[in-house]
Amino acid sequence: MKKLLATLAVAAGASLALAGCSSSPGGDSAGPVTLTFWHGYTEADGKVLDKIVEDFNKSQKDITIKTTTKTWAVIGDTLLPALSAKKGPDIVAMPAETLPVYASKGAFAKLDDFYAGSAVKDASLRPAAVEMEKVDGSYYGVPTGFVPLSVIYNKALFQKAGITEFPKTWDEWVADSKKLTVDENGDGTPEQYGLALPDHATVGNGVWASLFYGGGGAIVDGSKSVLDSSANADTLSYWAKAVTQDKISPTGLDGVASDKLFSSGKAAMEIGGPWMAGVATENKIDYGIAGIPAGPKGKAASAIGISAAVTAQADSAKKAAAEKFFAYFFSKEVATKWSLGSGWPPLRTDIPSSDVSSNPVVASLTDLVGDARPLLPGVANSTDVLSAVDEATQKALTGGDPAALLKSASSQVQQALGK
Repeated sequence: MKKLLATLAVAAGASLALAGCSSSPGGDSAGPVTLTFWHGYTEADGKVLDKIVEDFNKSQKDITIKTTTKTWAVIGDTLLPALSAKKGPDIVAMPAETLPVYASKGAFAKLDDFYAGSAVKDASLRPAAVEMEKVDGSYYGVPTGFVPLSVIYNKALFQKAGITEFPKTWDEWVADSKKLTVDENGDGTPEQYGLALPDHATVGNGVWASLFYGGGGAIVDGSKSVLDSSANADTLSYWAKAVTQDKISPTGLDGVASDKLFSSGKAAMEIGGPWMAGVATENKIDYGIAGIPAGPKGKAASAIGISAAVTAQADSAKKAAAEKFFAYFFSKEVATKWSLGSGWPPLRTDIPSSDVSSNPVVASLTDLVGDARPLLPGVANSTDVLSAVDEATQKALTGGDPAALLKSASSQVQQALGK
């Protein structure tokens, strides 16, 4: 799962036209249909998905799906050229943030008919996961993964500091982070930090979105930038003080450096994705997973998402066949199997954590996913938007004026939204 993060913005710079690739109304709907399906699930989750596809193929005689596993980066680099040459896949999975990029270039078929049908209505899909599939009022994909960012923490360091409960609010979070920050020689550079808080290139690009949400703000509202708000300025000021004055985290961290700080035992907490549970285990860290503590306006977390789309090269028969597979994928039994095998919380709201309790990480995330929000749904130029946010947060955590930085960044975001 972690490998997908490096490709979240790859498609944003693609400029290849897709003239002539619009979905054809032709195709023999009465005959057998063979579909090609590219996905980037390269770890254990890929084997689980391939088995689901195999089971689907065996469940009926009219449709055969052939999967090809590529890295997310390779999919990002090759999808548009392959579609332009009419040698691309019929179905493709990709990081959800890139869906609007491809949809805006005419690479995907609309799925409004599928969402209007009984398969989706009966599946009780999470509304926030579905929201990330909509671009300019139409649906262009289906969710195959939707997981909230969460806090992973080192239980041994908590116990050593005398902390018996995970913090529930920002104030408690900072107070505990200060207790967990240790400067043994008093030189001003702690040997252990309470929190690894990246100020740019954060995990899933969602750490600061999560904090802005908790403070009552946001980054965009439809096609309008709302980054320059008093709520966001208060949030950025709050965390800048915690880092620069209370020294609960080093400055200059990106998501990768934050992971390393936590996995080395030099940070007691980190906002991360579910893969950090495996990293912690590899490093023999006794860990816990908790929701991001509530800000002044409540609990919130940005989500990492994966979408699957039907490409424009698929004719009407193939599109219908793909929709039958999606309906199968969303059935309760298959959705549960996928969740347990992939490590993603269930996409259906009627699958409780007790149904996935055999995987403790999935069960924990299932209890947290209700607070998750998609990051920049429907925004095609997300790369420039996130770059502007990164510049503001990074400068603020090194002493810059949060309000002025957000005002400047908001202008850049608005320009990006207008492209």
